[in-house]
Amino acid sequence: MQLDMWLIYFVSCVGLSLSPGPNGLLALTHGVLHGSRKTLFTISGGAIGFVIVIALCMFGIGALIKSSVIWLSVLKWVGGAYLVWLGIQVWRSPPISTTADADESVSSGWLLFRQGALASITNPKVLLFFSAFLPQFLDPQNSLVHQFVIMAATFVMTEFLAEFILASAASRIRHWLERAGRGFNRVCGGLFMAIGAALPLRA
Repeated sequence: MQLDMWLIYFVSCVGLSLSPGPNGLLALTHGVLHGSRKTLFTISGGAIGFVIVIALCMFGIGALIKSSVIWLSVLKWVGGAYLVWLGIQVWRSPPISTTADADESVSSGWLLFRQGALASITNPKVLLFFSAFLPQFLDPQNSLVHQFVIMAATFVMTEFLAEFILASAASRIRHWLERAGRGFNRVCGGLFMAIGAALPLRA
C-alpha cells in the first residue's frame, strides 16, 4: 500500500473508531462499571472479532476481484454509496447515552472478552461496512495477505487505542457525551459522507 493511500486509510480508521458504535459504547459502559484495566478484556475481544471480520471481507472480496477487475470499480461505487448512506444515518442518530444497562455481576475477564468479540462479530453493520470500506484501498496487483496485515493492524491498533481512551475517561466524559453527543455524531457522519463521495473517484 502506498503511503498516501495508507494515510487516507489511517484517517478513515480514526473516523470509524471515533464514531458511535456497539464496541465503543460497550467499552464506555464497561469502563464505568469495571474500570479501564478490566475493560482491556472487552477491547481485546472486540479487536479479535474485527480481525476475523476484516479477514472474511478482504479474502472474499479479493477472490471476487481476481475473477474480474471490473468488480473492483463496481464495489468502489456501491461501497461509496453505502458510506454516504451510513454517514447520513450517523448524522441523524440520537446522542450517545451513557446509561449503563449491563449486569454489574459480569466481571470475569473471559466474559468481558466474549462480550467484546461478539459485539464486533455479530453486528451485521460491521460486515457491511468493511465490505464497502476495504475495496476503496485494495490493490489487486499486490499481495492480498500483505495488504490484510497492514489494514488489519492499522484498524485494530486505532480501534484499541480509541476504546481504551474511552474506557479510561468514561467517568470524566460522561456528562460531556450527553451534552455534545449530537454534534459528535454529525462530525463523524460528515466524515463518512466525505469519504464515501471522494474515494470512488480515485483512479
